[in-house]
Amino acid sequence: MKALFTLSILLFISLPVFAQERITNEEEARAIFEELEERRNFIETEKAVLEMVITDPRGRTRSRTLQSWARIDGDDTMSLIVFSDPGNVRGTGFLNINEGGTQTQRLYLPSVGRIQTISAAEQGDRFMGSDFTYEDLGDQDPDDFEFEWLETSDTHYTIRATKPGSDQYAFVEFNIIKETYALETVRYYNESNSMIKRLEAENFEQVTDRLWSPQKMTMYDLREDRKTELTWSNREVNAAIEDWRFTERGLRRGI
Repeated sequence: MKALFTLSILLFISLPVFAQERITNEEEARAIFEELEERRNFIETEKAVLEMVITDPRGRTRSRTLQSWARIDGDDTMSLIVFSDPGNVRGTGFLNINEGGTQTQRLYLPSVGRIQTISAAEQGDRFMGSDFTYEDLGDQDPDDFEFEWLETSDTHYTIRATKPGSDQYAFVEFNIIKETYALETVRYYNESNSMIKRLEAENFEQVTDRLWSPQKMTMYDLREDRKTELTWSNREVNAAIEDWRFTERGLRRGI
């Protein structure tokens, strides 16, 4: 995915989809996913404010506010998110750059004053205590997946795909709304074919004539009975963003 921290990443409702037809042709499944990604990449930049609410197994919550910037330039994508509240995480930043098919992720922690490069071994780690991992926040390029099958119903496509480079997930299933090609649900499975996480998107808004984006996403960790909600506000599309935002200087500078 050339997703906007999506970040634009990565969206859904957990309603059942009753399949009418299963197609095992990988290229047909890939074509649906590529159309979804093409629509996401139809915009050049996005700025937004995000509210993150983390709920633990006992129902206790932690709230955080983030600023986000994202840019798409052909096949290259870049996104930056910076925490603005509360004070104990203010200035913490995460930079994701994908250039020439190579992804680099960097995390800046003001408390230690240094920039950390996220390694392949750390891709499965939780991002700032949330239920999103660093892998979840990275680009989801169609070329990273091997598509197994496509199911269709009156309203949705459901695609199953494996991601050979992932140590977290054996395979994933995507529910895509037919009318808008918006990604509504993602289900993540382990090697035992058990669903371990579920991502859901809701409150879709039309951003351009071809793109619908969710105003809210929730990642459920089914193993630990936790969840993390992300809610977008003050979204600006195709607004000017300074080049320095997507550099280590921008990562250190913060808001």
